[in-house]
Amino acid sequence: MKRCAWAESTELYRQYHDREWGVPVHDDRLLFEFLILEGAQAGLSWSTILNKRDNYRRAFDGFDPVKVANYSAVNIQELLLNAGIIRNRLKVNAAITNAQRFLKVQQEYGSFDSYIWAFVGGRPIVNCWEQLSDVPASTPESVAMSKDLKRRGFTFVGETICYAYMQAVGMVNDHLVDCFRYAEVNDLTPVS
Repeated sequence: MKRCAWAESTELYRQYHDREWGVPVHDDRLLFEFLILEGAQAGLSWSTILNKRDNYRRAFDGFDPVKVANYSAVNIQELLLNAGIIRNRLKVNAAITNAQRFLKVQQEYGSFDSYIWAFVGGRPIVNCWEQLSDVPASTPESVAMSKDLKRRGFTFVGETICYAYMQAVGMVNDHLVDCFRYAEVNDLTPVS
């Protein structure tokens, strides 16, 4: 079974690649989880975040944006002492700020899903990459997303982070064309 080369390094990567990466996500809680995890990943490897994902879920109340948005100075201190997550004050504060902004977007659009998927017209962009070096670090869509999120007060949402987010939540299918997941992920998108 051929899969994207980046997913072959560890069993955790294989599982993530084979089950989650590129699958369209429309659940607001999961969209929030990936937003926080992608921001935490900035400057680090994705494997570092995957290895700490369960710890993040516990530390951030299952990524409940209402709870995270209301974290106090005591909560922040607890997070900064939690060896199970990335203990970077800027990233911890960003998670709280982003939760607050996330809730505002939900109020404005009815759901974060409605807002975020508008950047791709509500449907995944299906790419046809033949090798990993073909995959861009950002696209016009991720640049537009980054600019709008920043305008709304989100942090740790640069264009590269936004593109990784788009890949993770299935807004783009960046599986290589010879990867077994390429067709499977495409089949998850209903034809209109």
